[in-house]
Amino acid sequence: MSLPEEVMQTDGTVSVELPKRIMVLAADPERASRLETVLDFLECEPRLHTSPPDQVSVGEGCLAWLISSCLGDALEDLLNELPERAPGIPVVLVGEEAEFPSLTQAARTQVVRRVSFPVRYPQLSHALQCARHAVANGGLDGARSLELFRSLVGRNPMVQRIRRLIGQVAATDANVLVLGETGTGKEVVARNIHSASSRRERPFVAVNCGAIPADLLESELFGHEKGAFTGALTSRQGRFELAQGGTLFLDEIGDMPLPMQVKLLRVLQERTFERVGSNRSIQCDVRIIAATHRDLELAIDEGTFREDLYYRLNVFPIEVPPLRHRRSDLPLLISELTARMEGEGRGSVRLGESAMRALSVYDWPGNVRELANLIERLAIMHPGETVEVSDLPAKFRREGDEELAELAQAEMDGEGLPPGYLPGAPGLPSEGIDLKEYLNDLEMGLIRRALDESNGVVAHAAKLLGMRRTTLVEKMRKFGISRPEDATEI
Repeated sequence: MSLPEEVMQTDGTVSVELPKRIMVLAADPERASRLETVLDFLECEPRLHTSPPDQVSVGEGCLAWLISSCLGDALEDLLNELPERAPGIPVVLVGEEAEFPSLTQAARTQVVRRVSFPVRYPQLSHALQCARHAVANGGLDGARSLELFRSLVGRNPMVQRIRRLIGQVAATDANVLVLGETGTGKEVVARNIHSASSRRERPFVAVNCGAIPADLLESELFGHEKGAFTGALTSRQGRFELAQGGTLFLDEIGDMPLPMQVKLLRVLQERTFERVGSNRSIQCDVRIIAATHRDLELAIDEGTFREDLYYRLNVFPIEVPPLRHRRSDLPLLISELTARMEGEGRGSVRLGESAMRALSVYDWPGNVRELANLIERLAIMHPGETVEVSDLPAKFRREGDEELAELAQAEMDGEGLPPGYLPGAPGLPSEGIDLKEYLNDLEMGLIRRALDESNGVVAHAAKLLGMRRTTLVEKMRKFGISRPEDATEI
């Protein structure tokens, strides 16, 4: 059975466990048939109803409900009766929010996800995952833990490992250090940790340490008393007080001035602080999550970051990979970003094959943030249209990248590199090569070989490659290379 065109947004494989028996309610026969086709492709067992099922059959043997808009009065009444007739069964709504005007609040509590119509595979698959997760965890609250990761979309092993690490550390109060380039989603990781922790009912307070002038950072973190300095007309709470009982996210901690690092270290050690202009100690119960795009080990060697503070923060490190090292996740990311815009009423856009191929070989220096900005820009410029490569901004249209696009597409399709493609092989193809990509592949291969020959000991591998250990660590982060002992966890 062929999949409808609008659903074919990824490689077409079904690798997630979905609820098998699904009750489908849709008053429109054409829409009902289309939903049945998609569910058949997902290897589910839909039970289709275009009129209300009888009292006995409601929810019998079904693990989830898929309910379309254009219900009609009878089906809408049934939907509102679900909390009493089929309590605890997760519901996925198909259609826009405005298409469910009479839905009661009680009925909405059973809704785990809403997807737009025409349905697309990534959104529907993820929605059914939420439903399955709710059933497996004994209630609708179980779906929310999966929803926490909606911004951590991807099947890449590095992303899957981040999800596992978040689940492990969230149950503790350990300090976390999130590492990664700008735009990779470090704050998303921090918010997921907070939301999955016992502190989730308390505040999550974020501070960008690099955006606040050095002479104001102490007041921003610890607060000040009236008259403590010129312009301090009233007393003011700092971020530590505002985050009491919750989580304080210190973004770009690598940009914090050294004098401020000393004061932060004292707070981490003693769990007390004083406002600027006060000698009264204030107890603090705050979980610290720090993030940086800098190599802090290199900063320690250069004398710009304190080693003792580094070890206080680096209790549980989580490294977020750059987008160029997880290109296979591009279709899922684009689908998620598009669905989010649609849900927020900010328009929609689709990407044609030529545009996807072009984006698959772009370097993405701004990572996921740059991708989100691009999708929003395209939705404004080409609302509801299918964007091809000629519609992309100039920097995304690189000439001479046809071979690289084929290689990236092969990787995204799970096919691996084609036979005979060996970085470092003699001779050049007639159409030329991308020298930067070629050298990156060569360097990555040599680093992996050195790590293998040194049994994962970075210092020994650095000696084999004739470079400093900190330089090698930075390159490993750049290429998303894990040490062998870390790789076994993925």
